[in-house]
Amino acid sequence: MFVWNHFTNDARVLRECSALTEVGYEVDLIAIHDWKDEWLAKEEQHPNGFRVIRVNNRMNSLLRVIRFIKKVKKRQIEMLLLFLVTFNILLNLEVITNWFGVAIYFSLLALAGILIFALTKTKIPTLMVRGYIFSQMVRYGRKKNYDFYHSNDLNTLMQGVLSAKWLRRKKLIYDSHEVQTSRTGYNSPIYGIMERVLLWFVDEIITENHTRAKYHDDRYGHYPNVVHNYPIPTNPEKSSAINLAELLQIEQDEPILLYQGGIQTGRGLEKIVEAVPMMERGTVVFIGDGRLKPELVNMVAERNLEHRIKFIPKVPVDELLHYTKHAYLGFQVLNNVCFNHYSASSNKLFEYMMSGVPVIACSFPEIQKVVEEEKIGVCVDSHEPASIAEGVNYLLNHPEVRERMSVNCLHARNKYNWKKEKEVFIEIYESA
Repeated sequence: MFVWNHFTNDARVLRECSALTEVGYEVDLIAIHDWKDEWLAKEEQHPNGFRVIRVNNRMNSLLRVIRFIKKVKKRQIEMLLLFLVTFNILLNLEVITNWFGVAIYFSLLALAGILIFALTKTKIPTLMVRGYIFSQMVRYGRKKNYDFYHSNDLNTLMQGVLSAKWLRRKKLIYDSHEVQTSRTGYNSPIYGIMERVLLWFVDEIITENHTRAKYHDDRYGHYPNVVHNYPIPTNPEKSSAINLAELLQIEQDEPILLYQGGIQTGRGLEKIVEAVPMMERGTVVFIGDGRLKPELVNMVAERNLEHRIKFIPKVPVDELLHYTKHAYLGFQVLNNVCFNHYSASSNKLFEYMMSGVPVIACSFPEIQKVVEEEKIGVCVDSHEPASIAEGVNYLLNHPEVRERMSVNCLHARNKYNWKKEKEVFIEIYESA
């Protein structure tokens, strides 16, 4: 199995590897090593029985050079002085003795400038690093004669094709967690072209829900298997490992209004911050990390909302439920910035459900269907802070409604959980 991350917090991949191991498959998961984390093992036997191989990124020295060059480029005066001093030293050492020497010197200087530009102003370094990671994944993928190859998302599908189909005829499963042709950061038409071509080599396709399966069918003429991203059934309400109010230094009876997950664009997080002044009470808590986090922290500071909005770094997926259970409600307010968001089922929705936490949710088809059928929350206009605040205030002012929704969550988790869904997943392998 291939995954394009460090495999430190990927709940879906963890569940799938574990499910395969439980029924007798020997599973090797090929992920990416994080050179910033000295404690992260490059190879380990996971407690659930499968092996994790994190491919080495040996281009760290290139990244350090790039960071150094960028730092130097910000000091243009120092660069000029460095050039003048170097030129003067060469003259004094009589390395440059004629106009030919001068031409050679300036030619080398120009080449250095072009190299600096290429390393700092283009995507060449990123492509070099990704190309190296890609080649390492393929090398490990072809190292053994596996019966199945499983690519998680488009960014590992080529690795799967080269490992399973190049001079071999092994089964290849494409597990598309996202809508690859309409998602944040995937705006180029090249992704759709890549996916269409690579699908020729795929034996089985998995998507997260039926809205996405229909989208795939409309685009490619094939209705894929559906495996929902439901969590493993647990009883987090019995846990007392974390006292979240004590951790945040707030009153024990203060309503905790929780968002857990990646702090990324398009997830309505800025709208939550804008809605806070309209919320009658409660402390908003963000658990997670991501590119948007510094901007979100600044946004909170600019509005003087530090007393009402708290941040906690991401926690291991198997510990998250100890935090979630303390929330009065949970936010799942994706914005309709792409079809990937609009069609999401969202594992956060089911994680809140598993902990008995009602939700303030966006009115998108897959999410709204579950929320309204199971009566586990309030659907709002996720693009409007006032609508988000209205939903929050309704649950704050109607604790009896919130309590009924919490009970409904605990009933619904018997339906929306991985225990049943993994049977569908295993059947795909058994029938491939």
